[in-house]
Amino acid sequence: MSSSNYASFGVRWVAHIIDFIIIYVVNLFVIVPLMGAVGFGIASSNDFDLESMTEGDIMASAMALMSALVVGSAIAYVIRIIYGAAFESSKHQATLGKMAMGIKVTDTNGGRLTFVKALLRAIGKIISGMLIFIGYIMAAFTEKKQALHDMIASSLVVKK
Repeated sequence: MSSSNYASFGVRWVAHIIDFIIIYVVNLFVIVPLMGAVGFGIASSNDFDLESMTEGDIMASAMALMSALVVGSAIAYVIRIIYGAAFESSKHQATLGKMAMGIKVTDTNGGRLTFVKALLRAIGKIISGMLIFIGYIMAAFTEKKQALHDMIASSLVVKK
């Protein structure tokens, strides 16, 4: 494959931003109602009168909110992973952001990723981000413009 066919870091980053916005909006429709339900539950069970709440009530309310945050975060990660895996293993081989930027994800032979490989790639993106985004930045400096998650899943991002 010609080196000029690999998607540049900049194009990939814009696609990532588009996808981030889409996933953020989807997550709002899931997490906001969850947090609202927990908040209304806490408020209605204690009449939200801090002066009449016991220390146990306050701790229980704090634990409920923390649990909702953990569950909401887990749901957000699952949505992000499924979004990437489903779109990148589809016939389009691209998320909505990648489609907008005219790029797609392939295996190292130029073929479509299986759902399992796309799932591995999506999970790898979390690792790429955890390393102060160094996993993403690698795409600017590697020969085939591969980020860490591309290397983990043996994938390439190319122009359509």
